[in-house]
Amino acid sequence: MAEEVRVVNGKAGSLTEQDRNRIGQAVEAAERQTAAEIVPMIVGRSGLYRDARHRAGLVLALIVLASLLLLETAWLPWGWHSANAGWLLVATLSAYVIGAWLGTLAPVIRVVTSTERMRQKVQLRAERAFAQHGISQTRDRTGVLIMLSMLEHQIYVLPDRDLSQRARPDDLAAAVRAAVERLQHNDVAGGLCAAVERCGALLARVCPVKPGDNPNEIPDRIIEEP
Repeated sequence: MAEEVRVVNGKAGSLTEQDRNRIGQAVEAAERQTAAEIVPMIVGRSGLYRDARHRAGLVLALIVLASLLLLETAWLPWGWHSANAGWLLVATLSAYVIGAWLGTLAPVIRVVTSTERMRQKVQLRAERAFAQHGISQTRDRTGVLIMLSMLEHQIYVLPDRDLSQRARPDDLAAAVRAAVERLQHNDVAGGLCAAVERCGALLARVCPVKPGDNPNEIPDRIIEEP
């Protein structure tokens, strides 16, 4: 089962080499306790949200149109005629264009897009990454993806089929909550390390190490994508 928690601020690509090494060391330490494979990932966004541009454009166009009509005595002192109607049309279309541009900005996208839609986009991105990066191909189906999606302000934990049957949803939610406080203070590396450490402690119980049989099937590093 996957869990998501909203986080704030930060941007993809903000990790330093020291941050990457720190996260890699956290993964290595966590995997010493478990036969599972933990894969942290950070992406800039999980969707394009093209419809956000149209929504923002329409909202701004309607605001400008309504404002001009309410204040028509100030800008139509000579009454209605074709020139004034033309200016009204130009102002409304210009507002739509400006709004559509604003709709490409992350803060505006978050305002005009529902949380549920963003959650679905993050889930789809996580599921796609799970397959693309071979996390679904571990020997015992014990891979876990911890994906932070920056635009949506969401962190998503996706375990493989075998682990999802062993771990309780509350345990997975606890792994996410361990990251939230640091993420809210822009400590991206610290937040991911906290999630990795909590996942490691959980997986040590439900998927313990087999003596003499704990291969490292996936490199201990963070995956970074736009």
